[in-house]
Amino acid sequence: MKINVRINLLITFLMLSVNLICQTTAQFRGPARNGIYQEKNLLKTWPPEGPVVLWKAEGIGNGYSSPIISGDRIYVTGEIDSIGYLFAFDKTGKLVWKKETGPEWMENFTGARSTPTLADGLIYVETGMGRILCFDANDGKKIWLVEKVKDLHGILVRFGYSEGLLVNDDLVYCSPGGPDTNIVALNRFNGKIVWVSKALGDTTAYCSPLLITLPSRKLIVSFSIHHLIGLDASTGEFLWSHYQGPEGDIQANTPLFENGNIYYVTGNGNGAVKLALSEDGSSVTEIWKNVDVSDVHGGFIKIGDFLYTSQYGPRRYCCVNVNTGLLTDSLKFDKGAIIMADDMLYCYTEKGMVGLVKPGNGKMTLISSFKLPLGKKEYFTIPVISDGVLYMRHGNAMLAYDIRK
Repeated sequence: MKINVRINLLITFLMLSVNLICQTTAQFRGPARNGIYQEKNLLKTWPPEGPVVLWKAEGIGNGYSSPIISGDRIYVTGEIDSIGYLFAFDKTGKLVWKKETGPEWMENFTGARSTPTLADGLIYVETGMGRILCFDANDGKKIWLVEKVKDLHGILVRFGYSEGLLVNDDLVYCSPGGPDTNIVALNRFNGKIVWVSKALGDTTAYCSPLLITLPSRKLIVSFSIHHLIGLDASTGEFLWSHYQGPEGDIQANTPLFENGNIYYVTGNGNGAVKLALSEDGSSVTEIWKNVDVSDVHGGFIKIGDFLYTSQYGPRRYCCVNVNTGLLTDSLKFDKGAIIMADDMLYCYTEKGMVGLVKPGNGKMTLISSFKLPLGKKEYFTIPVISDGVLYMRHGNAMLAYDIRK
């Protein structure tokens, strides 16, 4: 009997350990960083005023970062009186705790900009001033702090550091953008430097990096101010680059990797691009480029043979065929962020409109829309969907909409 009890206890312990190790990472633009949420049974139309509001939280401070959701907690960053904070709410919108992250970005478009990353009970936060902090997700206890400028010799950029930190295995990756410390891998449990890559010595460009897993290696792919670059994720070895023209300095959209190809959309005159990645990850070859597509930071979605994104000129959403690089459709709904769930696109424009759009074979049809009623300053945040709830942020306000059927 005692042996059976011990065996049962051991099995329970192992199951709990596996569950802890396999906790899903909550991060920028969803589990795969591609803006696609694996939700089902969602509304296919909305009333004119929008879906039912479950709750709203005001006073989260200035900012453009998205919330992340894990278990029964919602985490979001904001700036109040020039100081940054990490907030933890429960799923009724009640504040659980608030922790200071230090001085925030106050030069232009003031407020928090980086979406937190959560992995196995630890939250990683980056401030606009370049502080990287690790917190316990349960009680908000600060575990370690590294400063990009002071400790990693980074260079502050025009709109402040903005990347959503990338976590893989025991590492957290960041882009200080210094001439000798361009991209750095830190031990995610203590903040110690594991490797440093000089790469091409460019300053950083607001991009949240992408992890690509190949049979032979893992790659980190991200933008610097003038290049898309690929590094070996284990060693920091520089592998390849793809040049970005000199017209601008904002390369904020996370690239996408699928079926041996890398896709990206920028706003610098480089447009939408398709690259073929070699089997060993050591090189890329340009397949096509469409310079008429010019999205800066709203992201893009790939569905089958089409990319859906938005444009600055003219201001609209559009669709690109991934085989030819040609535009197939456009939607006059201003421009802005885009995500996807349950075969529908969710568009959040820079004029505060929220749209439910049906994609189909390279076409876009606006089904429903409403104006976000709360918040201040620019409408730049990328929406989030979790457990049938649409989370919208506008400056100091966050709203939770019930979008379940």
